[in-house]
Amino acid sequence: MLTLIPEQLGRYIQAHASPEKEIYKRLAEETRANTEKPQMMVGNVEGLFLRLLARISGARRVLEVGTFTGYSALAIAEALPDDGELITCDIDPDATAIARRHWDQTPLGGKIDLRLGPALETIAAIEGSLDMVFIDADKENYINYWDACVPKLRVGGFIVVDNVLWSGRVVDPTDEQDDETRAIVAFNDHVAADERVEHVMLSVRDGMTVAVRA
Repeated sequence: MLTLIPEQLGRYIQAHASPEKEIYKRLAEETRANTEKPQMMVGNVEGLFLRLLARISGARRVLEVGTFTGYSALAIAEALPDDGELITCDIDPDATAIARRHWDQTPLGGKIDLRLGPALETIAAIEGSLDMVFIDADKENYINYWDACVPKLRVGGFIVVDNVLWSGRVVDPTDEQDDETRAIVAFNDHVAADERVEHVMLSVRDGMTVAVRA
């Protein structure tokens, strides 16, 4: 993933965010050492953003689509009340094994319900309403995940979607776009036309969309 801002500015932003706690540092180190695409991890700034959104909103029940090694799940769980629940889904047993090892080192792991299997099946099986959803998974299914999740949000609940700027490639209209880029472009247009939500796109890291159910 390419950076959207100069490296020096990125370091400045990191230096002026709340410091990364030790459990997150250890998780990040293992992710970089033992996964092929460690850049998929959200990291401290984006993790803080998610945690603050969950805390400010008073979220109690959250769904995450795309666990990877569990950094974002841990960040969101930290903001939930003691009886809060984060359902997170993925299909990769190896990456999520890293997640479990680190979750188990903290009481926060008790709030996290990992469900291995196709995300659309997991979403369909969820009963009751959700306060918050975070989507960060295979890009070709972004529209499908969105349409499956929006009806499950309570009014005033919100969705956060990662990678919506895709290293800036979304603004290139050439026919040489790869499948992932085309999928994200289509997704962004889909959200822009969705009257069920009020939404904004932000240039946090690789771009994030935040949408509130109207």
